[in-house]
Amino acid sequence: MPTSSRAWLATSALILAVCLSSAAQINVTTYHNDNGRTGQNTLETSLTTSNVNSANFGKLFSQAVDGYSYSQPLYVANVSIPNLGTHNVVYVTTMNDSVYAFDADANAGSDAQALWHVSFINTSQGITTVPTSVLHCPDSVTTQVGIMSTPVIDTTSNTMYVVARTSENGSYFHRLHALDITTGAEKFGGPVAIQATVSGKGTGSKNGSISFDPLLENQRAALLLQNGLVYIAWASLCDFGAYHGWMMAYDSQTLAQTAVWLTSPNGNRGGIWASGNGPAGDSSFNTFVPIGNGTFDVNKGGIDYGESVVKLGQPSGSTFPILDYFTPFDATSFNTNDKDVGSAGLVLLPDQTGPVAHLLVQANKEGDLYLVNRDSMGGFNSVDNSQIVQDIESANRGMWSSPAWWNNNIYLGGNAGPVQAFSFNTTTGLLSTTPTSKSGMNFGYPGTTVSISSNGTTSGIVWALNNSTYKSTTGTAVLLAYDATNLGKQLYSSKSNATRDNPGAAIKFSVPTVANGKVYVMTQKNLVVYGLLAKPH
Repeated sequence: MPTSSRAWLATSALILAVCLSSAAQINVTTYHNDNGRTGQNTLETSLTTSNVNSANFGKLFSQAVDGYSYSQPLYVANVSIPNLGTHNVVYVTTMNDSVYAFDADANAGSDAQALWHVSFINTSQGITTVPTSVLHCPDSVTTQVGIMSTPVIDTTSNTMYVVARTSENGSYFHRLHALDITTGAEKFGGPVAIQATVSGKGTGSKNGSISFDPLLENQRAALLLQNGLVYIAWASLCDFGAYHGWMMAYDSQTLAQTAVWLTSPNGNRGGIWASGNGPAGDSSFNTFVPIGNGTFDVNKGGIDYGESVVKLGQPSGSTFPILDYFTPFDATSFNTNDKDVGSAGLVLLPDQTGPVAHLLVQANKEGDLYLVNRDSMGGFNSVDNSQIVQDIESANRGMWSSPAWWNNNIYLGGNAGPVQAFSFNTTTGLLSTTPTSKSGMNFGYPGTTVSISSNGTTSGIVWALNNSTYKSTTGTAVLLAYDATNLGKQLYSSKSNATRDNPGAAIKFSVPTVANGKVYVMTQKNLVVYGLLAKPH
């Protein structure tokens, strides 16, 4: 073959490889990968069930951050950073009110530092994070609360939306920031301070109204972006004081508040917790939220939705129309014994061809698993839960995490138990009543929210973090990978080569992000990046 022909073939092969690589790249711009909160990345071509093992896969590098990060890392490919070129970028936030943009693939040379870093505190002006000492929450390890929820990114406008808490000379604020993902600069006239007042006679009301309390309310649930609106939900940090569950929507271009809903206007509590998960949105821009313990009186003509899963329509008249709901028959007992429905996040299943087209899965602290028809959620039945599609009682020992979905399976990481897979039968439209596979090890409290990578319906990998030592600054998080078709087959553990792969101290509710051949994990001091190890020459 002539030299010129060989060169042409080599060049063509390189171009094809680049095109295929580019085509396979994905962005992770919201919690658990999509608005349905499925947790799946089905375009992962580099990490497979064959090469994810301790010989070929491990810790590549880490980047230091200035505080704990309770949010899931977000990822955008091919971002043009002024004066620094084009990068795949991973975005992380911290409880020290910082936002970082790091090169997602390297930490050498100019990438040894953040591409950009912004801070929302200014101690010289009396602007700090909120000290946990004023929040009455003994389960907090950190001494400060700043950014706790996972932001959301709009790649069409290159904007990240993030909510930060601050203490400012004795006053407390939640602010919605809109940041340029290329520079970190504020956009759209932001930030805006969160404020709201609605009619209600519940706890904390004055003269028939309830106002948003920036000290009592805590913004843990991930943000949702749909139909040009940013959705934000609140509960408290712990069950302290006259807090309520709030949901608000803001215009993504003007940052103007467009809608507000209170979950318990004539009662108490009803926080939207979801263990870091966020409101889920469907293709019609309806929104689904699980609500924690609190007053439930809808069955008696009231308007309080504690211990429920609620479907909200698109904002109308400065609030959200309530389209439907499901409340378990034993909600009163759950509320009394703190076995709330809203401890777990929910997942919207992709559209089905079986008996019910639109389904969601929700779990609770009791360990029950609910399969609900999103088009007819059933409301309340005082006798049992026969009004929903399926109720699997005691599926695990309680959920302080969120389900994930892949290839007709639901994956759960419950408290003090294994990661479990429940298969979904597309003909009957039902889940298996017992696990079809489970991991060989148990995960201590709070369990684990898994992420899933695959190449379509092949090479499915379930990624889990064991964060059970989160109360200790010396305890170690453990990253594990399992074959998604058989959770009894462990592919990888960071403990197998602890000297090389130790991620560092654990963070409660931390969730791994898998994108384009790498796995991103947050620990108490670092962003840690895992991937395929370089082969020796």
